[in-house]
Amino acid sequence: QVQLVESGGGLVQAGASLRLSCAASGLLSGSLMGWFRQAAGKDREFVATQTWSGYTEYETTVSGRFTISRDNNKNTVYLQMNSLRPEDTALYYCAAGFASTAITKRWGYNYWGHGTQVTVSS
Repeated sequence: QVQLVESGGGLVQAGASLRLSCAASGLLSGSLMGWFRQAAGKDREFVATQTWSGYTEYETTVSGRFTISRDNNKNTVYLQMNSLRPEDTALYYCAAGFASTAITKRWGYNYWGHGTQVTVSS
């Protein structure tokens, strides 16, 4: 059974940095692992993803500020978030799946964590 547990969220001021972690248990060899976020009253949206081979893709507004990385030996994926903005405030979810297409879409992922809250004050 696959489980994803996020950590590292918190309350920071605009311009600060945070590093989110997602520890995965279960068989995830070859998986796609990504991050999504959901702000209050909005749909869950794609943030970043990384394939098993290391290919990455980012949502436009976070590109250049956020960096996704993974340690396949530890079954852990990270999201380094720099230059945070108030509009980055959301519940951040870790996700894993085996899609080869739709890697920026929710339906490309089979497993989800419960989320970690990131709040950025102005």
